[in-house]
Order: sequence, then structure tokens, then C-alpha cells
Amino acid sequence: MLRTNLSTRPFYNVRAVRMAIGVIAAIVVVFTLVSAVQIVRLAMAQRTLGSNAASAEDEAERLRAEAGQIRSRINPQELTVVAEAAREANAIIDRRAFSWTELFSKFEATLPPDVRITAVRPNLGDDGFTLSIGVEARRAEDLDAFMEALEGQAGFRDVLNVAEQADDDGTLQAVIEGVYTPPPRDAAPASAGASR
Repeated sequence: MLRTNLSTRPFYNVRAVRMAIGVIAAIVVVFTLVSAVQIVRLAMAQRTLGSNAASAEDEAERLRAEAGQIRSRINPQELTVVAEAAREANAIIDRRAFSWTELFSKFEATLPPDVRITAVRPNLGDDGFTLSIGVEARRAEDLDAFMEALEGQAGFRDVLNVAEQADDDGTLQAVIEGVYTPPPRDAAPASAGASR
């Protein structure tokens, strides 16, 4: 005969509970091992980065000292000469990049019938080319119309009549000056392609 009262002590499967506890314990052990491996890897990476940072700081300090020595050996007068030569070289490059075709096409688009250009002289400035344009015109109105048309063109500004005199036959000889900023090199081929 059985002496256990099943109503006071519930029946459950001990094996299933032990197996579930074992699986949970195994998962905890695996996660603990993965975390430990990650901690070791990160510690090694931190040590490596620390040594790399220290060597990079040493190299930077060495380069700073070397740059200071080089700066102390530079002669300021020679530096001024080199800077001036660089400015001259840049000016030559800018003059070479000056498009006479672009400039004369703008003149052609704005030139009234009774105005003739006799001379053009560009001088490179900080904000573009200062153009001195020698002009012959039959009437002052034609000269004014040419100057206004130039002001209306992109790239021209501050167009002024700086000298004017009349010849015996009534023809006006004038010198017009203005600032001309050529379009960027990329824009010139695009506008040429669009005009076709």
C-alpha cells in the first residue's frame, strides 16, 4: 500500500526540470565564454592601439622638431624671392588661360555698327583683367551704347570712358577701361556646345 498522499505533494517530471536547468546553465556558460573571449580580444586591441598611438605621437613630435629646424634655416629674403616668382608664374599661367576668342566674341555681340575697336590691352589684377580698349566712334551716342552693352554682358563691370578726343573729321577717339572676369574654364566649352 501507498503511504504518500498525492493531493498534498504535486507530481512533476523531475527529469524535464533538470534538463531545462541544464540547458539554461549551458547557455549561460557559453555566453560567459564568448564574453570572456571578447574581453580578451578588446584588451589586446586596446594595448595595440595604445602602443600605435604612442609611436604616432613620438613621430609627430619628431616631425614637428624637424619642421622647426627647417623653418629656422629658411632665409626670409629667399622666401620672398620664391613667393614673388610663384606669383609671376601664376600670372603667366592666368594670361595663358585668357581666351581672346571668348573676349572678341563678346565684343562682336555688343559692338554697334558705327564703332570700331582699335586696340585691346589686358592687365591682370586681383579680381580679373582690367581691359583698356581703344575705340573709334562716329557719335558719342554710339560710344555710350557700346559701353552700356559691355556692362550688360556677363563678366564685364565698371566700364568707363577714361579718355576721349575728336579728330578733325569728327571721329571720336576714346579709351574705355573696365574689369573683365573670364568665365571658368569648364563653363567656356559648355557655352560653346550650347551655342551650336
